Amino acid sequence: MTGSLPLRPRLRALRPEAFGADPSGARLERILRSPNFADGVFQNPVGARTRPSGSMAEFAKIYFHKEQRARRNPGAPIPVHPTTLADLAKPPAGGLRLTWMGHSSVLAEIDGRRVLFDPVWGERCSPFPFAGPKRLHPVPVPLASLGDVDVVVISHDHYDHLDLPTIKALAGTDTVFAVPLGVGAHLERWGVSPHRLRELDWNEATEVAGLTLTATPARHFCGRGLRNQQFTLWASWVVTGEEHRIFHSGDTGYFPGFKEIGATHGPFDATMIQIGAYSEYWPDIHMTPEEGMRAHLDLQGGAPLGTMLPIHWGTFNLALHPWDEPGEGTVAAAGAAGAAVALPIPGQPFEPGAADAPAEAWWRPFVAAGPAPAAVAPAPAGPARPAGAPAAAPAPAAGREEPEAVGS
Repeated sequence: MTGSLPLRPRLRALRPEAFGADPSGARLERILRSPNFADGVFQNPVGARTRPSGSMAEFAKIYFHKEQRARRNPGAPIPVHPTTLADLAKPPAGGLRLTWMGHSSVLAEIDGRRVLFDPVWGERCSPFPFAGPKRLHPVPVPLASLGDVDVVVISHDHYDHLDLPTIKALAGTDTVFAVPLGVGAHLERWGVSPHRLRELDWNEATEVAGLTLTATPARHFCGRGLRNQQFTLWASWVVTGEEHRIFHSGDTGYFPGFKEIGATHGPFDATMIQIGAYSEYWPDIHMTPEEGMRAHLDLQGGAPLGTMLPIHWGTFNLALHPWDEPGEGTVAAAGAAGAAVALPIPGQPFEPGAADAPAEAWWRPFVAAGPAPAAVAPAPAGPARPAGAPAAAPAPAAGREEPEAVGS
């Protein structure tokens, strides 16, 4: 038809905005030259199954079990820290402060600069506003009220780490975006200027506002939309300032590379480590709390140095384990290792190593009542609730559970 677009551009125009964009041109050429790209896809540092394994019938049986469905959600509204804005107005006394905003979103104030990791302010981690995992607590502070951010760091392009409405809001600021190779194509489609992008392959570094940001390996996968070409990289991140250094794991399975990252860039004042949304159905791409603690120790040269902040849990329902199990497992793993672990409620700023850093299991009063379900994850659940812990809140009323994202 005269004047009509060729088929491929027409289809591309119909692609939902949340799916982002495929790399092309010079970006695609750089991807094809990457030492981490082979056989048409980015490769993991060690082998990993990136799709659910095991019996889908057994998976469905667990998914629809009534008591287990209840335990995958909190039994009462989750609190958020009420004074975030006032707390953030005062610089950290020791030069380093972390504020966990929920899931993997962390504001790091380091040596006078502000770094925002994996910001997700959207209501759902999904390409659609009407379906997909819905947040279990409100965002602690409006994005527009957060203040200036020097650099936004993205670990990979899954919906619970790269959020369209959040990026579009940040696109109107002057912040720089540090992202893994290929992810810049999504951001450019959503309005981020190319000159504000720092797009890195593993072990490449960039300087932003006096900080050194290094993309380091992770064991995960990528993809948005119906076609997953594996043309965008995933990464963990090291941020080094004049006095402090921190590590953000993104999403990753455990692998020996943590020791190499620690030897090259560590030890760290604080690590932010993924400890939730694990399952025996995808054991290679997410860590259990025990594996997360092992990664923290590897990053610190084998010693229980610094402070570990557990991330990627509590905000979205993304796996089959009970909602509180990642927190309990982290407490148990930290106790066994003699390591310092911070346990803030969402939005609660803290300074790693400070005497008043949060260390209480804040989630216990919000656990749904009822017997603990049978184990459905490869690692044992956390310890039994100790005597004297706050009573569990009533289970939520029966109703439709939000769909879960598998292996996000």
